[in-house]
Amino acid sequence: MTGTSDATAGAGSPDEAPASEFRKDMGPWANFALGFTYLSPVVSTYTLFGTALATGGPPMIWAFLMAGAGQFLVALVFGEVVAQYPIAGGVYPWARRLWGNRWAWMTGWVYMWALLVTITSVAYGAGPYIAILFGFDPTVHTTVLCTVVLILVAALINYAGTKALSLAAVIGFTGELVGALVVGIYLLVTHREHGLGVIFDSYGTEGNGSYTPVFLAAAIIGFYQYYGFEACGDTAEEVEHPGRVIPKAMRRTIYVGGAAATFTCLTLLLSVTDFNAVISGKDADPVVNVLYDAMGHVGARIVMGVVLISFLSCTVSLQAAAGRLIYSYARDRMIFGHQVLQKFSSARAVPTYALLVAAVVPALIAFGSLVSEDALTKIVSFAIFGIYASFQMVVLAALRARLKGWKPAGEFTLGRAGVVVNAAALAYGIFAIINICWARNPEEPWYDNYVVLLCGGVVLVSGLLYMFTTHHYGRGDAASGDAVPADGAAS
Repeated sequence: MTGTSDATAGAGSPDEAPASEFRKDMGPWANFALGFTYLSPVVSTYTLFGTALATGGPPMIWAFLMAGAGQFLVALVFGEVVAQYPIAGGVYPWARRLWGNRWAWMTGWVYMWALLVTITSVAYGAGPYIAILFGFDPTVHTTVLCTVVLILVAALINYAGTKALSLAAVIGFTGELVGALVVGIYLLVTHREHGLGVIFDSYGTEGNGSYTPVFLAAAIIGFYQYYGFEACGDTAEEVEHPGRVIPKAMRRTIYVGGAAATFTCLTLLLSVTDFNAVISGKDADPVVNVLYDAMGHVGARIVMGVVLISFLSCTVSLQAAAGRLIYSYARDRMIFGHQVLQKFSSARAVPTYALLVAAVVPALIAFGSLVSEDALTKIVSFAIFGIYASFQMVVLAALRARLKGWKPAGEFTLGRAGVVVNAAALAYGIFAIINICWARNPEEPWYDNYVVLLCGGVVLVSGLLYMFTTHHYGRGDAASGDAVPADGAAS
């Protein structure tokens, strides 16, 4: 796909963000905290620990290392791109500058839906913890209600402005560290049931076959963990010196977030009393049971409160990213209703209606989950698929641009290693997408077994129909396809 070339921007020099209504109220620390709370080691681990453990046994923890290494390569590529193009909205404007309007439009479309579904998945995962904290039964209906309430509270925080977003990110970061480190250390000291050798013991989850397919199925916990670092770039227009600050924040998010998530998972693994009960389904909620066993009723509910802060801050960060993507789309007149969606609150320096969409659509998805069994796993799986697909559209665009002559010219570059890192990031992403979509339950109805692919197909086909019937992708005049030198552009 191609776009309108704009050679005047210059392929070899760093590009500043377009004239922006945002205020640069976000410091380097808050920018890192935003990415960290979006990546959220507590949210991902607490949400999927039981599912991953029941599927693959304790060795599922190695998925953190596998996914972390692959996504670190993606973060390096993103760092180069955002250093040259520090524009709000992240993957959409990056794809536009690297390839062109049509490719960017589809990248943004996939990423937008993935973000909206991820908002639902995070808030949905908080439902049982909210129920336990406030003392009512975590049924499907109460979980959906809690999901919607959490989404609305996150929206109110986002509407308060960038400073409130920054404060929420820092508070969330603190809550994440308490949930990961303090709780983890307490479990190791007071409730350790196993030695480190358990992380090599599958407890028979592979049955009579190879362990590899079982591990790859359980690896959903690692794939869900390692995205969020791109949120540092979604707020590029709100940060001073973004070309230097944001690539560093992205890498730091991977380092610190990955280490915290792995530690959290390890401490929970070593504290589970009976792995066979989890694998058989007898212990359906090992995280909650471990916390109650180790800390008693009062202590466990205090931890639930800390965990809830992590879920809330993660939802806030996701909404901030989604709102800025939709606003960036609308500012370039790339989407229906752009006249409304690009409206900006000067008083609070936030995109008002774009944030409203980032609250209403996830809430509707939450109500839609009532028609599905095992809704959380399906929502999470599609969210991961959409995020990884949109990431790889940028990675592919970057590799194509390199091969056509793009030489990253921002404050962060990979130099001669760029092509190798870019190609390796693409290979990892393709592997991850195939693994996420793989149908593993032939006994289920085909529409359930292929739900991730079906949802992905709906998003792709609807996006193509929308794009080629409205031609919104060609209405804006923002720079496009100018990463490639003018004599090599295919725009």
